[in-house]
Amino acid sequence: MKIAATICRYLLAIGFLFFGLNGFFQFLHPQPMAGPGGEFIGLLVHSRYLYFLSSIEILSALFFLTGRYVRLGLLMLGPVLVNILIYHISFDPKTIGGGVVFSALWWVVFLDDKAFKAEVFARGPVPRG
Repeated sequence: MKIAATICRYLLAIGFLFFGLNGFFQFLHPQPMAGPGGEFIGLLVHSRYLYFLSSIEILSALFFLTGRYVRLGLLMLGPVLVNILIYHISFDPKTIGGGVVFSALWWVVFLDDKAFKAEVFARGPVPRG
């Protein structure tokens, strides 16, 4: 499981580094979007909110690549992935595949860290020694 989690961590890092950098440099040319999904993305772009999201993606990717602060990277990237899935479920279900793949990779990395998993799912405060 350690090897699979390490591979998944690096795949997450590469993917989110790529898409995070795309948020700043626009090397992927998006297709014009119509309807509510296009309006939503347009608002994110015009408000510069996507720069904030791209920064989170890049920082998390760097944490995953270096192997330091992996837990913090997981905590930062979790809500981003949830929002990606909610966007695709709500506006564009045909293109949900990438979000599902990255979410599965996230879960493999998360479930591999037994101590972190125990703290996240603990009932009540975690005792500190």
